[in-house]
Amino acid sequence: MPVQVGGGKVAEPRARVELSPTAVADKGRASSKKTRRRQKKAAAAAAAAVAAPPPSPPAPVPAMQRLFDTSREVFAASSPGFVPPPDAVERLSSLLNDLKPHDVGINSSMPCFKHVDSKGPPRVTYLHFYDCSKFSFGIFCLPKSGVIPLHNHPGMTVFSKILFGSMHLKSYDWARSSPDSKDNTLENSDGARLAKVNTDAIFDASSETVVLYPENGGNLHCFTALTPCAVLDVMGPPYNRADGRDCAYYDESPYLSSCAVEVNNILGSKRFLAHLK
Repeated sequence: MPVQVGGGKVAEPRARVELSPTAVADKGRASSKKTRRRQKKAAAAAAAAVAAPPPSPPAPVPAMQRLFDTSREVFAASSPGFVPPPDAVERLSSLLNDLKPHDVGINSSMPCFKHVDSKGPPRVTYLHFYDCSKFSFGIFCLPKSGVIPLHNHPGMTVFSKILFGSMHLKSYDWARSSPDSKDNTLENSDGARLAKVNTDAIFDASSETVVLYPENGGNLHCFTALTPCAVLDVMGPPYNRADGRDCAYYDESPYLSSCAVEVNNILGSKRFLAHLK
């Protein structure tokens, strides 16, 4: 009932709301469900973070790309007569030592390794990959009995690696009357120059990279394939006819001289000498 005080009317008091124990319990359960859902979501997020695979490693660089990149670095300062420093020679040689035929996309069943014309000498094929003013590289493909004649590499450093097969390699350096001389060559009356054998051996795919230099290491060489074989060459700087550095081929003749004593004192046994013209 309303109560009046001093002529004013006061509103009736509001009814008191009583919550039953069941209602309180229902409210608590609803709150607990929300908490559990939040906990489950947090646990699922944490599990997903743990289960997420680590980032994939970068794809490996293809072998030929690594060969290009390393060659470009080794021959960055290339010019006629350039010799890379020993650590650079070792780096490029190691890379070549690890190359396999499948890395460069070749195999012995390819037509260029077959001798199809029995009437003539086997044809040697050169697969060109890259060249610039600093360096070049490519693969010589030789059928069995194929020959790359004796030739020079003027002012060049050359890395050669056999990828498969076996071959006979013979190489020379120009003989000089003084080890420190670059001009005092030994020449006979008909213009043939005296050369000293550097290498005379058989090489195969298990052999390490052969490196020749502008003045030594077998700058003049010839290959004879004992089986079908492939040889990858990296050279710098490349041949340049306009620069006076074209490839020259030579005929070999035995060393015969009445001055053998003098020459032997300078160069060693004459059986390691030949005239090249």
